[in-house]
Amino acid sequence: MSLRYLPSALAVLALTLRAVAYADAAAPATIVMAKDFMFAPVALRVSAGSTVTWTNDDEEPHTVVSESGLFRSAALDTNESFSFKFEQPGTYRYACSIHPRMVGTIVVQ
Repeated sequence: MSLRYLPSALAVLALTLRAVAYADAAAPATIVMAKDFMFAPVALRVSAGSTVTWTNDDEEPHTVVSESGLFRSAALDTNESFSFKFEQPGTYRYACSIHPRMVGTIVVQ
């Protein structure tokens, strides 16, 4: 490869890395813990395009099931996780199907 193309290749690489960094900054990952038979935080506000990850920090299995049927996890054992990417603005309510008193809300802006 000729060295005359190196500046152009480096410029393309820099632009690509900037675009990837911007995409990651625009859509952060957020964690919700299942602990002591509660989701924490109970209510969460995120931007459209964000991924929310629920992690089970209890000794009992839990699920994450949206009220509208948009997402549904399998039973999560201790330290297991489930993720969902929220593309559209709105209010999303969810619960644990095993322990229905465990509820939470994600507000997507």
